[in-house]
Amino acid sequence: MKPEVRQPTELERKTAQGWPIWTKEVSEFPWSYDEKETCYILDGEVTVTSKTGEQVSFRGGDWVVFPQGMECTWKITKPVRKHYNFG
Repeated sequence: MKPEVRQPTELERKTAQGWPIWTKEVSEFPWSYDEKETCYILDGEVTVTSKTGEQVSFRGGDWVVFPQGMECTWKITKPVRKHYNFG
């Protein structure tokens, strides 16, 4: 199980502007998703490693969808700022 990473459509970018913003400094931590999370990454660089060892990297400008039930470790190498939405 891994996140989907792609470029957002213009409509997705506009929609995400109404979502809350989350920020986090350079760090590394475990995380699990009780429900699907969709993110529009505004700034930063991150590599997420799944429980099975698959790595996915993303950065500012990317649209990322984390599936419900995913367990991973976030490694933030440049401070992150993102819009996010659950469900």
